Amino acid sequence: MFLKDPGSTLDYRVDWTAASAEGQSIAASSWQVEPAGDGGLQVEASDLADKLATVRLSGGGVGMLYRVVNRVTFSNGSVDERTLALRVEER
Repeated sequence: MFLKDPGSTLDYRVDWTAASAEGQSIAASSWQVEPAGDGGLQVEASDLADKLATVRLSGGGVGMLYRVVNRVTFSNGSVDERTLALRVEER
């Protein structure tokens, strides 16, 4: 579980190297925050470099626990996802 201050804007990453077969690349990557809503945790930007998916998150409600889901599609058409647990606390 990751801890985040509501006033911070931070990057979080998922390394897909171990989950992909040799010679396979990532064709697409998307991020989703649950629960979603105004005043909650927000996706500011995302990036995909080789097999490293990065998301920049801001905001969030103090005391809230969020699921941040990274869903990728590999070059062979297979799909996988990883979930990060993130709790927002005043730090």
